[in-house]
Parts: sequence; structure tokens; C-alpha cells
Amino acid sequence: MKSINPASGELIEEYDQMKDDALNAIVSDAATAQEKWRRNSFYERSLLLQRVAELLEEHKEKYAKLMAREMGKPLAQGESEAEKCAWVCNYYSDNTDDFLAEEVIKSDASKSYVTFNPLGTVLAIMPWNFPFWQLFRFGVPALMAGNAVILKHAPNVTGCALAIEELMHEAGISDDLFRTVIADVDQTQDLIKHPDIAAVTFTGSTRGGKAVASTAGSVLKKTVLELGGSDPYLILEDADVEKSAETCVNSRLINSGQSCVAAKRLIAVEDIYDEFLEAVFHKMNEKKMGDPFNSSTDIGPMARKDLRDELHDQVEQSVGAGAECILGGSIPNRKGFYYPPTILTEISKGMPAYEEELFGPVASVIKVKDTREAIKVANDSNYGLGAAVFSQDLQRAEEIAAYELEAGCCFVNEYVKSDPRLPFGGVKESGYGRELSHFGIKEFVNIKTVYRA
Repeated sequence: MKSINPASGELIEEYDQMKDDALNAIVSDAATAQEKWRRNSFYERSLLLQRVAELLEEHKEKYAKLMAREMGKPLAQGESEAEKCAWVCNYYSDNTDDFLAEEVIKSDASKSYVTFNPLGTVLAIMPWNFPFWQLFRFGVPALMAGNAVILKHAPNVTGCALAIEELMHEAGISDDLFRTVIADVDQTQDLIKHPDIAAVTFTGSTRGGKAVASTAGSVLKKTVLELGGSDPYLILEDADVEKSAETCVNSRLINSGQSCVAAKRLIAVEDIYDEFLEAVFHKMNEKKMGDPFNSSTDIGPMARKDLRDELHDQVEQSVGAGAECILGGSIPNRKGFYYPPTILTEISKGMPAYEEELFGPVASVIKVKDTREAIKVANDSNYGLGAAVFSQDLQRAEEIAAYELEAGCCFVNEYVKSDPRLPFGGVKESGYGRELSHFGIKEFVNIKTVYRA
């Protein structure tokens, strides 16, 4: 397993793949540790998660540098990611007692209620783009609910995966209760089927999610899938153009464009299209691409060469089909896996820029006649993760977000982002299940009816 510095293309470190016997032992030991952990009170668990939060805050610079080195995240964004992980630790430490409290339900019984029991050991198959946050937003509620966690991270961020394991153990969480494994695809499929794995969570591509769901389904194991997105941002005729453009550009370029909920299709009604496009152009053009360790950098390299090349191919295919590239669109002549801020216009159905997820700093700006067509284009996608509406008519925008858009997270006059207090997840080929809030912590529990005559 190789970790490559995306800013230089140089090898950082190689990691040995674990043997099958070692993986089986880790899973079996986790099951044993979970039997003890599930009997701890919420208060006892919360003390350890609060310590995890403290360590994240204390060492956020170290973790930011690790993320920058392994996947190219600009330092300031890496520090913010560590801080957000601390937030989710404290949030569930404070609220799990309420979220998982027994719920009394009146029936013909003398007593009937619902209780929430942990499932056991949950396997987390995580991506590289938010190497700490992706794990923490699932792992913290899973641990607070009484489960054990096995982390199988993306190979290019193995250093981050091992750092998370070290952090958990330093905070006092049992060595066997939280483990990182270094495994290939075939071994991961076997782990899903392991009798001591109770459930699986996967964040990544739609293709990968289908493979995980198929394997887990063959052995009837619960899954939560957070997959790709081609998030539409609707800019209506009465939107504040400057603020809308700034929000859209910031969303499109966060994490160097490598975010499932980044603004990917900017759908502007024709009355304000030209003004909006000009504003987007200027704001994209002023962003600085460079070394993620440089504090002035807005956009670092893409995480891997194959991902950069795939993105460029999508751009070229779209241009070949009639799209116009008005900014960027070429691979820079420099070391590393960089790709510049890019804007595509004249987008039409059938192009990759319309149909596919562009996982990098490329914005597809689409002109539509009116609000109804904007909604139609927004929903004309296999994906349904995030969406946003920009308008000064807040009631109308809220109604569109709440009732018209086919997505799991719909925002008004703001870019889509995850928040520990709010459920996060998608519909259609963006997956199923929810993370975060009280909905997320209930994904990996047995919602049990208790009836006493």
C-alpha cells in the first residue's frame, strides 16, 4: 500500500498489507472488546470521547500537515477538519443519553417501550477526501451507541488511518475496540462476510457502494452508503448575484473540488445568467492554486494522478461534445497532480459535465429559461445528495428546497455542508441511510420493542 505526495508525485511511505489471519484476529478481538464496551454507561463512554476531542484540538496542526502531505488538503482546511471532528465528539458526548433513551409507547401492554441496543462491530470503508471527518462522523456515534469500529481506509491515506487509531487509543479507548486494518479489495469483501462483523458503512463511489451493498446483502448485513453527488445549485432571477457566485465558487473549490456535496452544476435562469457567469469567472480566476503547505493556497493538488487524469478526460469529452471551456481546462506543466479552476458552459444533456460527477475544481454553468426548468434540470440526475437554492424570496426558495428537489440535503442561500446536528445522506444513486444527528446514531442499533403483559 503506497502513500504518494500529490504535490510532488513522490513516495511518502509504503505499508504492508495485513495477512488474512491477522485480519480475522482483529475482528474477533473487536467482538470481545465490544461485549465489555456495550455495558459501559453513556457517561463512561462520553468521557473518552471528550478526551478524543481534546487531543484533536491539541494536535490539529499535526493532523492538518498529515492530510496535506497524503492527499493535498490545504493546511487551513485540514485544521478546520480536525476541529469539526472534535465538535462531533463533544456533540454526541452531550446528547447520546437523550438520543438513545428508552421511548415509552402506549399499547395494550402494562408496559411497552423501545430500547436501542448496539449491533456489535461495524466495518467502516472510508474514502481519502476527508480522511478524518468521514470516519469521525460515523465512528463517534457508533462508539457512543456501544459498537466496536474497524476502519478500512483508502490506501493513499493509510498514514491518516493509523494516526486516527493512535489517537483513539491515546484517549483511552480499548486497543481492540477501534482498529485500523490495511487490506485490499478482496480481503475487504471477506471482512464484510466475517461472522463478527454486524454491519457496514461505506463512503465513496456509486460503483463501490453497489459492490459493498451486494456483498453485505448476500449475508443480510445492514449497510449505510454515502456515495457520489452531482449537486445542483439553482440561481433564481431574484438572487443576490455576487453573494450567490461567491458561495457557489467557495463550495465548488472546497477541498480542491473533491467533495461529494460541492456545487457541481450551477443552474442559472437566463435573466441573470450573464451577470452570474461573469461573477463566477472572476471569483474562480482569482483563486490561487499551489502547495498545500503554503498558507496563501486556496486549491491544492488533486489526491491522485488517476483522478486528475479522469477529470481532465471528462472535461475534454464535454468540450468535444459542444461545451465551451472559458477558464482552465488544461493540465499544468508542473510536478504533482494539479488541475486548475475550470468553468464549462454551453452544457447539454449527454455530456459528462451534465450527467456525471466531476470530482475536482470544475464548474458546469447551465443556462435555463425559468425556475421550473431549473428544478427539472436539477432533478435530471441519477444522483441526489445535496442541492441549494439562491433567491431573495425566502419562502419560495424554502418551498423548492423542501418539496421540489430530489436530494437528501437542501440548503437555501448557503452551500451544502455536514453538521453534527443535522442528518446527512442522499437518495437515488447517492446512497441510503443517514449519518449525524439523532438519525445517524440510530442506524447501527437494534431498535427493539419491549412488551410486558
